[in-house]
Amino acid sequence: MSGGYEPGAKRGTMDLQNLRYFQVVARHQHISRAAEELLVAQPSLSRAIARLEADLGVPLFDRRGRQIRLNAHGEAFLRRVDRVLSELDDARRELTDAVGEVEGTVSVAAETMLTLAAALSAFRGAEPGIGVRLYQSHAESMVRRLRLREVDFCVASQPLEGAALRSLVLMREEVLLAVPPDHPWAGRASAAVEEIAREPFIVPRPGHWQRVLADRLFERAGVLPTVVCEGDEPGAIQDLIGAGLGVGLIPSMARRAGTHAEVAWLEVEAEDCERELTLVWHRDAYLSAAARRFRDFAVEHYAGLAAA
Repeated sequence: MSGGYEPGAKRGTMDLQNLRYFQVVARHQHISRAAEELLVAQPSLSRAIARLEADLGVPLFDRRGRQIRLNAHGEAFLRRVDRVLSELDDARRELTDAVGEVEGTVSVAAETMLTLAAALSAFRGAEPGIGVRLYQSHAESMVRRLRLREVDFCVASQPLEGAALRSLVLMREEVLLAVPPDHPWAGRASAAVEEIAREPFIVPRPGHWQRVLADRLFERAGVLPTVVCEGDEPGAIQDLIGAGLGVGLIPSMARRAGTHAEVAWLEVEAEDCERELTLVWHRDAYLSAAARRFRDFAVEHYAGLAAA
């Protein structure tokens, strides 16, 4: 990263755009990846960071060749920048609401888009003036996105840690075992966890809610599963099962939707083989009128699914 901090440089007025640039560079700690996300040229981004450091009078990053790392000054500054930019974003949304028209965009993160597909289709029909921006995120990145106000809500299938987070339970549903349609168990009603452990098992990577649930069930039963496939897209598991590659845990919502490969469904012989779907937001974030409309709609929509 060229154009770094110069001691003794004249201090000026900090530019808001440079603060946003700093926030992204600090998150990536990699100038090229930050420039790619921001859609700016790498030299321009380097110069912007150098100007910010000159304005502050201290370096924010330690530089070793092309490597950059946020230093103690940068970490302290980032905490303030996150807070300031979050407040500005909230203020913008609040002023938009003051005009009186319910419009704008709601940003939502979820582990898989399949969880939201039907709800968002219905929401677009009910609120055509409100746009929705989607992000696929695992639980750890969801907490960060909420803290930085990158999203208004997260739809999570496992608890998100944080005293500043607020949540509503959208629905609870049984998680079923899906097996290929020609599997010897296809005609059975249920299977024990110990039996499932002996089958080729398809599961997402650690961090996804299905993996968390599976690990808990197998650990409690004192067995280890025979994992033949693990990936980053939980929505692809049913297709892999339908192709005959193994068995896996799928929420019952997928059975009702009927949009994936054909599989046979069994109950898992465990009392807590279920997921709790929650809508999570940051306590200190301003929820726009559009966001509040989405929250109310989501609660009603998933309550209807649970009652069906």
